[in-house]
Amino acid sequence: MSEAKPAQYPKPDQDKLEAAIDLDAPENYVNRDLSLLAFNRRVLEQAKDARNPLLERVLFLCICSSNLDEYFEVRVSGVQKRATYGSTRPDADGLSPHQLLAEISRTAHALVAEQYELLNNELLPALESVGVRFLRREQWTRDQEQWVKRYFDEQILELLSPMGLDPAHPFPMVLNKNLNFIVTLSGKDAFGRAIDRAIVQVPRSLPRLIPLPGSSTDSAHGTDIIFLSSVIHAHVADLFPGMEITGCYQFRVTRDADLLVDNEEVEDLLRALEGELPERRFGEEVRIEVDATMPDDLCLFLQTKFDLTEDDVYRVNGPVNLGRMQAIYKIVDHPELKHKPFTPGISARLSRSSDIFTTIANGDLLLHHPYESFSPVIELLRQAANDKDVLAIKQTLYRTGPESAIVDALVDAARGGKEVTVIIELRARFDEEANIELANRLHAAGAHVAYGVVGYKTHCKMLLVVRREGGKLRRYVHLGTGNYHAATARLYTDYGLMTCNPEITQDAHKLFHQLTGLGKMSKLKKLLQSPFTLHKTLLQLIAAEATNARAGKPARIIAKMNALTEQDVIKALYAASGAGVKVDLVIRGACCLRPGIAGVSDNIRVCSIVGRFLEHTRIFYFENNDQPQVYCASADWMDRNLHHRVETCFPILDKRLRRRVIEEGLLLHLKDNTNSWEMHSDGHFERASNGAKDPVCAQSELLSTLT
Repeated sequence: MSEAKPAQYPKPDQDKLEAAIDLDAPENYVNRDLSLLAFNRRVLEQAKDARNPLLERVLFLCICSSNLDEYFEVRVSGVQKRATYGSTRPDADGLSPHQLLAEISRTAHALVAEQYELLNNELLPALESVGVRFLRREQWTRDQEQWVKRYFDEQILELLSPMGLDPAHPFPMVLNKNLNFIVTLSGKDAFGRAIDRAIVQVPRSLPRLIPLPGSSTDSAHGTDIIFLSSVIHAHVADLFPGMEITGCYQFRVTRDADLLVDNEEVEDLLRALEGELPERRFGEEVRIEVDATMPDDLCLFLQTKFDLTEDDVYRVNGPVNLGRMQAIYKIVDHPELKHKPFTPGISARLSRSSDIFTTIANGDLLLHHPYESFSPVIELLRQAANDKDVLAIKQTLYRTGPESAIVDALVDAARGGKEVTVIIELRARFDEEANIELANRLHAAGAHVAYGVVGYKTHCKMLLVVRREGGKLRRYVHLGTGNYHAATARLYTDYGLMTCNPEITQDAHKLFHQLTGLGKMSKLKKLLQSPFTLHKTLLQLIAAEATNARAGKPARIIAKMNALTEQDVIKALYAASGAGVKVDLVIRGACCLRPGIAGVSDNIRVCSIVGRFLEHTRIFYFENNDQPQVYCASADWMDRNLHHRVETCFPILDKRLRRRVIEEGLLLHLKDNTNSWEMHSDGHFERASNGAKDPVCAQSELLSTLT
């Protein structure tokens, strides 16, 4: 490619290569679940990195903990089911379910231990050094003790329902990820019963971090904070009058959170999900976290009650839910302990005109979030809702957030008499309830609402506006790599394309008809779509690079995405590498491909960037004999995205915008030596070192040039 010429590699005899190498061999693959754990370790390293502002380090610790919660709820629960039902079929890497569970336990226990060691030995002392103190009970002053007592009596006591354990009071159903205490007692209750154990469940509505009065949240004064668990522990005796408390210990259970809805049997998906959502709180137990000081007999008691193995028990030296410590970011107003705020940029073309339709008609627009503002997308919808010439609006919604200007504009458009059609993915994991509320709101406004295709999640990001201009209909389209969510648009890196290109907009029109009418898809001219053309075309594009390399023509592949796990694509990349194609992959999360294997992936480099923003762009570059092809997509190269979801992959046709994507989205990230991690052939990642080179941080450079 003209932007970055590939190195020349020898071209081995492909027939001999394929005969000598088994691309299906287990040693050529990394286990997806172990690769996800490795990603969480890279997140934890951001919490360890003293170059990051202190409160950002705490936030990364919380993100690591929350990621692990979802990992156990979704990934580990699935492996446990396979092991329970006797599955012996190994993954591509050769690990059986039982072997995988053992390796997950070993790795996850070490990761959790590192989290609490970091919290107790580095982050809490560092916070205290700048006046942010987490006070233990023995550190409270008399005035603070009195305040805590009043707070417990007035804000907490009436919300707690202690449950003594005896034949009339069986072990209660414990909610998923809820804070609980197991209390040991001596003496008799009011009815003369000798109860030695009780369970206290803590409502989610109570804040886990409580600032003490008399402290300040600004940088000029100290901030004293206590954990909710400390408050309850200090006054748990008030729940058991006349009895002696001999022990009080935190615990938390993580449950299987996958929803079981039979797509073939359900007549109304919305109603089915409404009925299924409450069950998520009571799925099969997957993991239990307990206070490190809990006696062994109590720990075994809980382990037995939840039918878990010793490997499923995690002893922690601190709060059992580090994720809830995120509240400190809002409690403490220390600007110097946070990243410097920024204002997303607006392109000159958008700044010069208030009419977004005219701006798009004059040429395609590319938005690079979070460096460039998400507001043009909202503005497109607002203008469409109020424009008398706009006749119809169609949009897919996967995640939008609870208070969405996007949804407000759709509601206004529907109430204004425009044809509004919205495809809502009700099964967007952990956003199901919010999406049900959204669907009901749009229904009430008069919009046409559909829930996608049975058996396939609708994950594509499309917005289509139909406008009458000069007596003819003209379409305007926005296609994105990320969700229509204004908040995450400031946290995730994504691309959005605004265009009125007739072929692309015609393709989008056909896709919406397919999603609502469920007719057979007619051939698309520019867009690629899962589950029909994307996978097949990717394999063809990769194979074409291999053919070019063997013919001595320029050949290179660069791809950036969240995850690479689909085995056919990996084998195609291996074959391309063997043919001499230089392959550069920027994979944020799970990567099942192993780079640098002799004879298999010598020409493949894999790196992962973990920084201030979550890398979310999906970009695919193919050298194509010096005629570069660049695509952006809503899909990662995963089995679910390529075969079991509705996805879109769109070309960047404008040469200037294509060059921007190559330079900003790919080459700059390949140069990163600050937040980048290099993957080795054994599957482990090593942080890149700039050595004698000048430091390059892709995210920082884009912040300085685009905002």
